[in-house]
Amino acid sequence: QLQLVESGGGLVQPGGSLRLSCAASGSIFKIYAMGWYRQAPGKQREPVATITSGGSTNYADSVKGRFTISRDNAKNTLYLQMNSLKFEDTAVYYCNLLHVGLDSSRDIYWGQGTQVTVSS
Repeated sequence: QLQLVESGGGLVQPGGSLRLSCAASGSIFKIYAMGWYRQAPGKQREPVATITSGGSTNYADSVKGRFTISRDNAKNTLYLQMNSLKFEDTAVYYCNLLHVGLDSSRDIYWGQGTQVTVSS
């Protein structure tokens, strides 16, 4: 079993910055893609940014140029640097990852979510 623990959310003014972290622990064999998703009140969960094991990244158009996803494979940790935050970035942010086990089994894991609130 594998656990994801997110941290770094909070309240920030428009134009401010936050850095989210997501640490994976447990029975880890191989982590492939990792990503950040968010869900605003009354809306569906949407992808924010993803990163492959090789470091290739992909961003939602709404966050391009403002957010940066990165990962530390040695620490099994995912990051999201969020700059120039806007009101519409307010949401619960979730990390997820695709894990491949020793037996080649593939599982997707989700974190518990961390609240990001952009407000003046």
